[in-house]
Amino acid sequence: MIGSRFNQYRILWVFVLFDLPTETRKERKIAQNFRKHLVKDGFEMFQLSMYIRCCSSHENADVHSSRVRNQLPEKGKVAIFRITDKQFGMIELFHGVKVVEKPKTHQQLELF
Repeated sequence: MIGSRFNQYRILWVFVLFDLPTETRKERKIAQNFRKHLVKDGFEMFQLSMYIRCCSSHENADVHSSRVRNQLPEKGKVAIFRITDKQFGMIELFHGVKVVEKPKTHQQLELF
């Protein structure tokens, strides 16, 4: 029981939110490449301009946050933040007025 409580605070969800310009063909291509990079790095679309990724530790979250920072487009706004698995579990999701199921938490075996 203590181990599972510890994991809820050790496991992190990295959120990447962005608002990129898409007025020109070049800007749309840049935005599309940024999204492709996120997916290639294991992020999943949570909403249109919000991608999430589960990370097993702070160090792992640092690696993925750094990869996003290395791919930042010159224009637009990008935010990266993290929440614990415990906090993620308290999110209420709705589609219209209907409650929808949350993305599944990734379980990871740890060996000591």
